[in-house]
Amino acid sequence: MDKIELQILWRNLISIVSEQARALQRIAFSPIVREAGDLATAMFDPRGRMVAQAVTGTPGHINALSEAGLKIVAKYPAEKLVPGDVLIVNDPWLSAGHFFDITVFSPVFLNGRVIAYFGSTIHHTDIGGYGVGAGARDIHEEGLWIPIVKLYEAGEPNETLHEIIRHNVRTPDAVFGDLAAQVSSGRKGGERLLHLIERHGLGDIDALSEQILKRSEDATRASIRKLPAGTYHGRSVFDIPGGEVITLESAVTIDTEVGEIAIDFEGSSGASIHGVNVVMNYTHAYSTFAIRSALNPDLPNNWGSLSPIKVTAPLGSIVNAKYPSPVNARHVVGMYVPFPILKALHAVVPDRVLAESSGAVWTIQIQGQDAGGISFTSSMFNYSGGMGARRDKDGPAATCYPTGISAVPIEVLEASLPILFEQKRLRPGSGGDGRSKGGDGQVISFRVRTGKPWLLNAIPSRIDHAAQGLDGGESGATGRFLINGKAVQEAKKIEMQPDDVVLMETPGGGGYGKA
Repeated sequence: MDKIELQILWRNLISIVSEQARALQRIAFSPIVREAGDLATAMFDPRGRMVAQAVTGTPGHINALSEAGLKIVAKYPAEKLVPGDVLIVNDPWLSAGHFFDITVFSPVFLNGRVIAYFGSTIHHTDIGGYGVGAGARDIHEEGLWIPIVKLYEAGEPNETLHEIIRHNVRTPDAVFGDLAAQVSSGRKGGERLLHLIERHGLGDIDALSEQILKRSEDATRASIRKLPAGTYHGRSVFDIPGGEVITLESAVTIDTEVGEIAIDFEGSSGASIHGVNVVMNYTHAYSTFAIRSALNPDLPNNWGSLSPIKVTAPLGSIVNAKYPSPVNARHVVGMYVPFPILKALHAVVPDRVLAESSGAVWTIQIQGQDAGGISFTSSMFNYSGGMGARRDKDGPAATCYPTGISAVPIEVLEASLPILFEQKRLRPGSGGDGRSKGGDGQVISFRVRTGKPWLLNAIPSRIDHAAQGLDGGESGATGRFLINGKAVQEAKKIEMQPDDVVLMETPGGGGYGKA
């Protein structure tokens, strides 16, 4: 394919999937999707390989969606589909790691055959069960489990599935509003792709997809071959809700002959009794993100550029959860996955890595009844700490790394929930010192203004184990989580009284180099 034509078509594909993402955000009910961008959208070839992703989205969603595409097409190959079919799944082991992240997959037909798919994954407000927190004892307490099935059949709703979902969630209008947003955005992507095919006189996207995926894979392998071969090790230690201490060990092996990188998590902590266990899809997502961001971030992120990166972990470890481990708060551990990998890569590309960041976003969910007696359940809202310092730049303050989502503005939360924020400010001096300083965390306090008891799901981490500095940099400050001025470290849902005040001081990032 002509290089100029290929570049034009590629930019058109990026525009299409980005328009799909914008449509999803504009229509979505959930503030964490609409305001924070907790989502992924992508286009897939007929084999289920991710070809192009939108310019927005989180690594945990995007790279897990890439893995989900292959599994969905294996379960429902093209011959089992008709125009108007839409597929859905939230199985943690097949998609993004917990029930709240629902994947919707829409085939695109041309002349009676499937030529592509458009997929999306977003975090839904509610999926029944325990809620966002880490307190469930096994996965069956965590909510509604949806295998790979048809959400729509030939354009008509799967009424049985719709009724099952409606009767299992606390906020059905919000859930179905978000599902409708996913279906609509997938349809929009399909329409734009068909227009592109017609405009350029293409019969399908097979040749285009093969070119994109092959060039992406070849370029990734070429960049790996430029690195020094060998095995490099990294370790990250942090604490999670309930005070449990987690260790992640990584061995990063660079094979310059075949142009592959293998990441092995042998030696990492075993499974937790709390709902923070991580399925391999999610571990793979953040592992590949760490390699890609340090290796060749300018290359397209798709099946081709991801395939030379192999990830393994002992079955039953905290980063390769097996049934029936609870996983609803899997991001609490999953967002730490890049750090031992980046520490290992410090010996290889020291100018492209950063010191440890604060880690997982601090996730909050509130439930209760408003002043009129109507039940409410918030979508989770997140607060980040400081990002780790880079070799030649300070770490940004209050930045969600590695997830990349925005914080929902407190004005939006106060307008949609019976919540009142008393303060939200930076936490000066919480970033680690060094030649480059770690980013500062932040201070947030709030209460619920219903005058009634309410429930709190809170998932803070790094209360005892700070983000480590790199290459002589100092560690950042640990976090603090207080209720009415008293330190609390619970993995379970907390019963709150009407006047209770929650105060959060998120951790700072580590510094880089000696000051």
